[in-house]
Amino acid sequence: MTMEIREFHWLMNIVQNLDVGLVVLDKEYKVQVWNGFMESHSGRLAGEVRDGVLFELFPDVDRAWFERKANMVFKLNNRAFSTWEQKPYLLRFSNYRPITGSAPHMFQNLTLVPLADFGGQVTHIAVMIYDATDEAMLMSG
Repeated sequence: MTMEIREFHWLMNIVQNLDVGLVVLDKEYKVQVWNGFMESHSGRLAGEVRDGVLFELFPDVDRAWFERKANMVFKLNNRAFSTWEQKPYLLRFSNYRPITGSAPHMFQNLTLVPLADFGGQVTHIAVMIYDATDEAMLMSG
């Protein structure tokens, strides 16, 4: 096995096992990548959501808000961010942490990252979802 293939395999294992949600969407908001964090917290396997439109899979997503954020990433080729203070979550996941068990849901911070093709055109975005529940519960005292 060449070093590049081995390293790629390692990277795929890391992405799958990150304690951060990773979703890759195309310009039609169809899911292309759905990592283990997303499977665990949504209850949906990658094979179930792949090529599905985010807003159809999760009708409670604030479509207008998310499209505004995502469109800026697609157009400007710049990252975008959202914190739980601005919007408590993108996808409503149950809170699973025993220490902050009183939270009504998982509070989330988001990072949207442009993914360009070889020609430099942004064709996809990566959405990273961070569990900010502990921080939110500490702030609410």
